[in-house]
Amino acid sequence: MNSRLTSVLASVTFGLSVLSGVAFLGTGATHMLDDGAICVETGFWANAQLAPGLPVAKGVEVTSSLTRLCQNSPSAGQRAADLGSELPWLLFGAIALLLFSRLLKSVLEQGPFTEPVARRLTALGWVVAVGTPVAGLVVGWSQSWLAGSMAPVAGSGPEVSGPMVLVLAGLTGVILGKIMREGVRMREDLEGTV
Repeated sequence: MNSRLTSVLASVTFGLSVLSGVAFLGTGATHMLDDGAICVETGFWANAQLAPGLPVAKGVEVTSSLTRLCQNSPSAGQRAADLGSELPWLLFGAIALLLFSRLLKSVLEQGPFTEPVARRLTALGWVVAVGTPVAGLVVGWSQSWLAGSMAPVAGSGPEVSGPMVLVLAGLTGVILGKIMREGVRMREDLEGTV
Protein backbone atom coordinates (compact mmCIF):
# COMPACT_ATOMS: atom_id res chain seq x y z
CA MET A 1 0.00 0.00 0.00
CA ASN A 2 2.76 2.47 0.89
CA SER A 3 4.65 1.74 -2.32
CA ARG A 4 1.48 2.36 -4.35
CA LEU A 5 0.93 5.68 -2.55
CA THR A 6 4.57 6.63 -3.11
CA SER A 7 4.25 5.71 -6.79
CA VAL A 8 1.14 7.88 -7.16
CA LEU A 9 2.84 10.74 -5.32
CA ALA A 10 5.92 10.46 -7.56
CA SER A 11 3.71 10.61 -10.65
CA VAL A 12 1.70 13.56 -9.34
CA THR A 13 4.81 15.56 -8.40
CA PHE A 14 6.37 14.84 -11.80
CA GLY A 15 3.16 16.02 -13.49
CA LEU A 16 3.14 19.18 -11.37
CA SER A 17 6.78 19.77 -12.27
CA VAL A 18 5.99 19.53 -15.98
CA LEU A 19 2.95 21.78 -15.49
CA SER A 20 5.08 24.38 -13.69
CA GLY A 21 7.64 24.24 -16.50
CA VAL A 22 4.94 24.76 -19.13
CA ALA A 23 3.47 27.62 -17.06
CA PHE A 24 6.96 29.15 -16.86
CA LEU A 25 7.41 29.06 -20.64
CA GLY A 26 3.83 30.10 -21.41
CA THR A 27 3.83 33.00 -18.96
CA GLY A 28 7.12 34.29 -20.30
CA ALA A 29 6.04 34.11 -23.92
CA THR A 30 2.54 35.56 -23.52
CA HIS A 31 3.67 38.33 -21.18
CA MET A 32 6.42 39.54 -23.50
CA LEU A 33 3.99 39.58 -26.44
CA ASP A 34 1.27 41.41 -24.48
CA ASP A 35 0.91 45.13 -25.17
CA GLY A 36 -1.21 46.04 -22.14
CA ALA A 37 -0.31 48.09 -19.10
CA ILE A 38 1.86 46.72 -16.31
CA CYS A 39 1.53 47.61 -12.63
CA VAL A 40 3.74 47.42 -9.58
CA GLU A 41 2.98 47.79 -5.88
CA THR A 42 5.20 50.11 -3.83
CA GLY A 43 4.97 51.27 -0.26
CA PHE A 44 7.16 54.32 -0.89
CA TRP A 45 4.31 56.86 -0.92
CA ALA A 46 1.86 54.99 1.30
CA ASN A 47 1.57 57.88 3.79
CA ALA A 48 1.85 60.75 1.30
CA GLN A 49 -0.89 63.05 0.03
CA LEU A 50 -1.90 62.95 -3.63
CA ALA A 51 -0.35 66.05 -5.19
CA PRO A 52 -0.33 67.24 -8.79
CA GLY A 53 3.46 67.35 -9.00
CA LEU A 54 4.40 63.77 -8.08
CA PRO A 55 7.63 62.75 -9.84
CA VAL A 56 6.38 59.91 -12.04
CA ALA A 57 7.50 58.96 -15.53
CA LYS A 58 5.45 59.80 -18.60
CA GLY A 59 2.45 57.48 -19.07
CA VAL A 60 2.39 56.30 -15.44
CA GLU A 61 -0.89 56.32 -13.54
CA VAL A 62 -0.89 56.43 -9.75
CA THR A 63 -3.78 55.13 -7.65
CA SER A 64 -5.29 57.32 -4.97
CA SER A 65 -3.57 55.31 -2.25
CA LEU A 66 -0.20 55.96 -3.97
CA THR A 67 0.83 52.33 -3.57
CA ARG A 68 0.14 51.12 -7.12
CA LEU A 69 1.90 52.47 -10.20
CA CYS A 70 0.76 51.47 -13.71
CA GLN A 71 2.67 52.09 -16.95
CA ASN A 72 0.39 52.23 -19.99
CA SER A 73 2.99 51.61 -22.70
CA PRO A 74 5.91 49.87 -20.98
CA SER A 75 9.35 49.39 -22.47
CA ALA A 76 10.75 45.92 -23.10
CA GLY A 77 12.89 46.26 -19.96
CA GLN A 78 9.87 47.17 -17.85
CA ARG A 79 7.91 44.23 -19.27
CA ALA A 80 10.83 41.89 -18.52
CA ALA A 81 11.11 43.27 -14.98
CA ASP A 82 7.39 42.71 -14.51
CA LEU A 83 7.97 39.05 -15.37
CA GLY A 84 10.40 38.94 -12.47
CA SER A 85 7.50 38.72 -10.04
CA GLU A 86 6.21 35.43 -11.49
CA LEU A 87 8.88 33.53 -13.38
CA PRO A 88 11.45 32.91 -10.61
CA TRP A 89 8.89 31.13 -8.42
CA LEU A 90 7.54 29.07 -11.34
CA LEU A 91 11.06 27.94 -12.27
CA PHE A 92 11.94 27.22 -8.63
CA GLY A 93 8.75 25.20 -8.21
CA ALA A 94 9.36 23.18 -11.38
CA ILE A 95 12.91 22.28 -10.35
CA ALA A 96 12.01 21.46 -6.73
CA LEU A 97 9.07 19.28 -7.79
CA LEU A 98 11.20 17.47 -10.36
CA LEU A 99 13.86 16.71 -7.75
CA PHE A 100 11.21 15.55 -5.27
CA SER A 101 9.70 13.27 -7.91
CA ARG A 102 13.13 11.75 -8.62
CA LEU A 103 13.67 11.28 -4.88
CA LEU A 104 10.40 9.37 -4.59
CA LYS A 105 11.27 7.28 -7.65
CA SER A 106 14.58 6.32 -6.03
CA VAL A 107 12.76 5.33 -2.84
CA LEU A 108 10.49 3.06 -4.90
CA GLU A 109 13.28 1.46 -6.89
CA GLN A 110 15.98 1.04 -4.23
CA GLY A 111 14.34 1.45 -0.84
CA PRO A 112 14.34 4.41 1.54
CA PHE A 113 17.72 3.97 3.25
CA THR A 114 20.13 3.86 0.32
CA GLU A 115 22.94 6.03 -0.96
CA PRO A 116 21.04 7.37 -4.02
CA VAL A 117 18.08 8.42 -1.84
CA ALA A 118 20.40 10.19 0.60
CA ARG A 119 22.15 11.96 -2.31
CA ARG A 120 18.87 13.07 -3.86
CA LEU A 121 17.52 14.28 -0.52
CA THR A 122 20.68 16.33 -0.02
CA ALA A 123 20.42 17.78 -3.55
CA LEU A 124 16.76 18.68 -3.04
CA GLY A 125 17.63 20.30 0.30
CA TRP A 126 20.34 22.46 -1.28
CA VAL A 127 18.08 23.52 -4.14
CA VAL A 128 15.36 24.59 -1.70
CA ALA A 129 17.77 26.24 0.77
CA VAL A 130 19.62 28.24 -1.91
CA GLY A 131 16.83 28.63 -4.47
CA THR A 132 14.35 30.24 -2.08
CA PRO A 133 16.42 33.35 -1.28
CA VAL A 134 17.72 33.58 -4.86
CA ALA A 135 14.19 33.53 -6.30
CA GLY A 136 13.05 35.97 -3.61
CA LEU A 137 15.92 38.33 -4.38
CA VAL A 138 15.22 38.24 -8.13
CA VAL A 139 11.54 39.01 -7.46
CA GLY A 140 12.41 41.85 -5.06
CA TRP A 141 15.04 43.35 -7.34
CA SER A 142 12.83 43.27 -10.42
CA GLN A 143 9.90 44.86 -8.60
CA SER A 144 12.15 47.54 -7.09
CA TRP A 145 13.68 48.32 -10.48
CA LEU A 146 10.24 48.44 -12.07
CA ALA A 147 8.94 50.86 -9.42
CA GLY A 148 12.08 52.99 -9.86
CA SER A 149 11.60 53.10 -13.62
CA MET A 150 8.04 54.44 -13.19
CA ALA A 151 8.78 56.87 -10.36
CA PRO A 152 12.50 57.53 -9.91
CA VAL A 153 12.23 58.35 -6.21
CA ALA A 154 10.16 55.22 -5.46
CA GLY A 155 12.96 52.70 -5.94
CA SER A 156 13.80 51.51 -2.45
CA GLY A 157 16.45 48.92 -3.28
CA PRO A 158 16.04 45.19 -3.64
CA GLU A 159 14.12 43.25 -1.03
CA VAL A 160 13.91 39.52 -0.60
CA SER A 161 10.31 38.38 -0.92
CA GLY A 162 8.66 35.02 -0.59
CA PRO A 163 8.41 32.25 1.98
CA MET A 164 11.89 32.32 3.54
CA VAL A 165 10.85 29.56 5.95
CA LEU A 166 11.59 27.21 3.04
CA VAL A 167 15.30 27.84 3.70
CA LEU A 168 14.89 25.98 7.00
CA ALA A 169 13.09 23.13 5.23
CA GLY A 170 15.90 22.95 2.69
CA LEU A 171 18.59 22.90 5.35
CA THR A 172 16.64 20.17 7.14
CA GLY A 173 16.70 18.13 3.93
CA VAL A 174 20.47 18.64 3.63
CA ILE A 175 21.04 17.53 7.23
CA LEU A 176 18.73 14.52 6.94
CA GLY A 177 20.42 13.50 3.69
CA LYS A 178 23.82 13.59 5.37
CA ILE A 179 22.49 11.62 8.35
CA MET A 180 21.00 9.03 5.99
CA ARG A 181 24.25 8.78 4.05
CA GLU A 182 26.16 8.17 7.28
CA GLY A 183 23.59 5.56 8.34
CA VAL A 184 23.92 3.77 5.00
CA ARG A 185 27.70 3.75 5.36
CA MET A 186 27.48 2.38 8.91
CA ARG A 187 25.04 -0.35 7.80
CA GLU A 188 27.39 -1.37 4.99
CA ASP A 189 30.30 -1.49 7.44
CA LEU A 190 28.26 -3.62 9.83
CA GLU A 191 27.20 -6.01 7.05
CA GLY A 192 30.87 -6.30 6.01
CA THR A 193 32.00 -7.33 9.48
CA VAL A 194 29.27 -9.95 9.95
